Amino acid sequence: MKTVIGGVMGILLLVGMVGCATTQGAGSASVTSIQPPVVKLSEVQLAHYWGWYYFSKKIKPTKGKAGNYGAPMDLAFVFEITNPNSFPVQLDGFKFTVAFEEFDVNTLNAFETMWIPAGKTNEFVVHGMFDGRTSLLSLLVTGGFKLKAKKMNVWQQLEKWWTGIATFSFPISVKEGAATFRAGGKSIVTGFGGKFPQ
Repeated sequence: MKTVIGGVMGILLLVGMVGCATTQGAGSASVTSIQPPVVKLSEVQLAHYWGWYYFSKKIKPTKGKAGNYGAPMDLAFVFEITNPNSFPVQLDGFKFTVAFEEFDVNTLNAFETMWIPAGKTNEFVVHGMFDGRTSLLSLLVTGGFKLKAKKMNVWQQLEKWWTGIATFSFPISVKEGAATFRAGGKSIVTGFGGKFPQ
């Protein structure tokens, strides 16, 4: 008899645990409105770096096919997301544009989801890969007039960024940010931006 009771109690406990795990946002079922969470750029980190170089497709490679290749670098954008609500909210969409100085160089999307507990702050990291070739094309299309006004050419500008990134000698901006949050069948989009170093 004790074995049967113990087995029933174990099943009930397991059902309760599964119910809690799958309904993290259940407390928000009666949500009438969501206060917009606050998204703040905390810092930018240089996650991976290979220096500055650019190879033309005219250069014969030791292995592989010739092409136009520029040095890559991986930046990690660290955000703090604060939930002012009395219930947890789910981050379900994150997008922003990155500018080096005043030049837009990349747009990043993050597709991960996360729950932010009521009244708490979570850290959210988005990696962005940049390379000399893509940034060159971006500058040629959108930054030509700005470069001319600065009396710099595209190669000078790229080299300045790639050699200065280790010490963050120029400002990096997050612009036109949009983060989507959901709770209790409702959603809200929070705009955000920031600059590093501040």
